[in-house]
Amino acid sequence: MSTKVRYISEDHLITRQNRAEREFLAAFKAEKPTFAAPKVVVNPYLINPLCALVMFTTPTAVAPTLTVHGKRFERENLTHAFKAATEHFLPVLGLYEDFANTVTVSLPGGETTTLTIQTGKLPEDVCRCQNIQATLDYLGDNIMFLTPAGKNLPTAYDYKGDIRWMLTENTMFDIKRMKNGNIVTGSSRFCHMPYNSTGMIEINLLGKIYKEYRMPGNYHHDHFEMEDGNLLALTQDFFRETVEDMCVLIDRNTGDILKTWDYRKVLPMDVGGSGSQDAHDWFHNNAVWYDKKTHSLTLSGRHQDAVINIDYETGDLNWVIGDPEGWPQELVDKYFFKPVGDLSRFDWQYEQHACVICPNGDVMCFDNGQYRAKSKEKYIDNRDNFSRGVRYCIDTEKMEIEQVWQYGKERGQEFFSPYICNVEFYAEGHYMIHSGGIGRESGYAAKGLGAFLDADDPNVELRSITVEEKDGVVLYQLETEGNFYRAEKLPLYHDGDNLVLGDGQLLGSLEVTEEFDTVPEAEEVFALPPSFHNLLIEEDEDRFVFHGRFEKGTLAMLCLENEQESHHYFINTAAVVHLAMCSGAFLEKDDRDVKMHVSKLGLNGVFKLKLIINDKKYQTGVTICCS
Repeated sequence: MSTKVRYISEDHLITRQNRAEREFLAAFKAEKPTFAAPKVVVNPYLINPLCALVMFTTPTAVAPTLTVHGKRFERENLTHAFKAATEHFLPVLGLYEDFANTVTVSLPGGETTTLTIQTGKLPEDVCRCQNIQATLDYLGDNIMFLTPAGKNLPTAYDYKGDIRWMLTENTMFDIKRMKNGNIVTGSSRFCHMPYNSTGMIEINLLGKIYKEYRMPGNYHHDHFEMEDGNLLALTQDFFRETVEDMCVLIDRNTGDILKTWDYRKVLPMDVGGSGSQDAHDWFHNNAVWYDKKTHSLTLSGRHQDAVINIDYETGDLNWVIGDPEGWPQELVDKYFFKPVGDLSRFDWQYEQHACVICPNGDVMCFDNGQYRAKSKEKYIDNRDNFSRGVRYCIDTEKMEIEQVWQYGKERGQEFFSPYICNVEFYAEGHYMIHSGGIGRESGYAAKGLGAFLDADDPNVELRSITVEEKDGVVLYQLETEGNFYRAEKLPLYHDGDNLVLGDGQLLGSLEVTEEFDTVPEAEEVFALPPSFHNLLIEEDEDRFVFHGRFEKGTLAMLCLENEQESHHYFINTAAVVHLAMCSGAFLEKDDRDVKMHVSKLGLNGVFKLKLIINDKKYQTGVTICCS
């Protein structure tokens, strides 16, 4: 049986981390390590191989300082002071890979303990720095965090291009640091194609997950921390025919959804489309930003070439930035801006990402420039195109717009990213521009998105270029292998203690997976499906994921059955064309391979898992436990 149906049952990562923490805390209590002989645990939370935890006790409360020594000279040292305590749990961040790292802990009285922490090699397919232009004086203790856009991993690089942080879980989309020092990013747990994960996770840089916020409509692309700590997150409703067109407000403590914004109530769905728009993914929301001054949300809609702004309370449309071609004139007259200033330097943005509201109300985004037109006859080939960061000054009284800054147009196809990417505003004149979706074939900008290119082809290059510019001068540039969704410059250590002990929590809920009412007649056979279907079932605490291979158009259905009830789930084996792919983490090399998530919400009991393929119902030998 095992040769035809593989089954994996694994506890949620939070459960495994809770167990690991209890084990090293029990050892700490039993051993009572001293400052002179501390206990060291490398990768304490299982998913960050470039970190450790140093634990010891002191007779009185003291405030230790920890130093991770640089490879080359003292100025490279990372130093962090911790709060006074008698029991000490010190995160060690920024270790070099495959290296005997020197770490020193010192106390206020002058005592020191020096440790050697050996790390191993990172995975062979890790994305390496190709070149970097940076100085330690400029970057300081900051490192550049890049979040994956494919099967690569979240990775952070120092001023020399050395990898100093990595997660071995492919967490999704952006990393943003919260006010408490933790970061929030997307879960690595698959739910729906093409790249929807169960929700968001709040995590520290050791890799400890404090909370996973599950969402019925899943999570994609972006989130934003509100002043009270609650989280805006992008989502959708899978019980209707459109996707990526909703935003929700999530209670930080409970995971409950407090408020929902539905863009179908704001914009028409069949006008103003970009070259990638279809009826299913009509808006493709890839960014959200809250502006306190105007109490509004700004949203980036890639598939309408539009950055829109809506009222936070009512959801009503305030304005639209974008090429007005193809939009109804009554909407253009009321909501669109008229370009002013030096129009020879003005360009609209197309299929943009990562909208930002500057302190003075200006609007920044990454203008991917895909197609760079609204009508097919005007489309521009990628090799003749450009991508850029851009800043617009808008006057909402006169409804006028002026382009006041851009970076990237002058670099042409070298800097062209047809998808993903972001910009950051640091201060007036000081910006970051991340072109993370560069794909080249035989030296030219590729026709397709990086996620669809064959990285094993010697003629294909996937690259990510991150630039920081101040007053027109480039002060930093990082080029890496692979495509990366976004870049965020952050220090490894945050004010205060970085580690709060205690069990992580699984909050919120998934959706009740839609069932199929019409069940085809099928002969039940007491045998496993043919090995061609390459079946794999992965089960964890709140769902299972079915993997299988089917010829296109095969009738396939999952069946959960016991003596009291049965549940049936349609498996879509039709050919699917994805016009957007902001993360290829869940893509399969063989387009006959499909995966399907089934939530345990609404199910109770133990079920046999069976599979209908055309006119036969097969056994799998797998039981699913739902409580």
